[in-house]
Amino acid sequence: MKIVHTVKELQEKLVEAKQTPKIVFVPTMGALHEGHLELVNEAFKIKDVYVVMSIFVNPTQFGKGEDFDRYPRTLEADVEKLSALANSPDLLFVPDVHEIYGDGEPEVSTPRAGAVGVVFEGASRPGHFDGMLHIVSWFFRTIEPEIAVFGAKDAQQVYLIKRMVHREFKDSIEIVELETVRETDGLGKSSRNRFLSSEGRAFAPFIFESLSLVEKDIQGGMQPSLALEKARKAFEGQPLAKLDYLALVDKSTFQPIADDFAGLAQLLVAVVVEGVRLIDNITFSIQEPA
Repeated sequence: MKIVHTVKELQEKLVEAKQTPKIVFVPTMGALHEGHLELVNEAFKIKDVYVVMSIFVNPTQFGKGEDFDRYPRTLEADVEKLSALANSPDLLFVPDVHEIYGDGEPEVSTPRAGAVGVVFEGASRPGHFDGMLHIVSWFFRTIEPEIAVFGAKDAQQVYLIKRMVHREFKDSIEIVELETVRETDGLGKSSRNRFLSSEGRAFAPFIFESLSLVEKDIQGGMQPSLALEKARKAFEGQPLAKLDYLALVDKSTFQPIADDFAGLAQLLVAVVVEGVRLIDNITFSIQEPA
């Protein structure tokens, strides 16, 4: 695994990589956990690949009062974890903010997220998705991968990236969506889990349990709106947690569904546990009534 820090070094290595049939890109913000490592493993399941991973904590996707300064930077430990893999990334790109944004961060990112970018996560984190899409577009244009791998836990992010690839890159990049990697108790792996107290960590599996119960209720014949309301009331009784949103959307459009919906649905949740924002989602099919 070769580590580079500048665009010049990156491009020199990518010239060599062009001899490989497919460049696969795995973007991250570091503080790597098993979920990130599974993204690398997924990349190497593709035949004849050159895998590029990035570690960059992007300031433009953090709003005022968010945890940009608090976000863990653990590069040495990250490199150790990657080096221990059976297949480490061929190239690890670790730029600093100046390398990407030059003399200063843009005050406003190019609008890309649109209406989908101001609901759910976007409602609580104004500008987050425009900042995220800005840096992902920059990486795509700089690295020119054939394939990019993302985790399904960030459902809204994945939807917006797929839409951007269609609109701006003419579907020239295949987006691989890896199923959420979970702890044994169901909690989705996240760099933020480390900030939970023992009490918060003990509560956190309730989030995935609630999603699973909503799916079970709907598959059992309960109307989606009633299943959601039942789950919301269950969260109201939890002193450690504040529910931000719990919603069912059409996976293909990211629009909320009605009770007569049939098709592939995505159940989204965001919960603040002891000040730590945790998100999760599951996808399941809702059948037409018999």
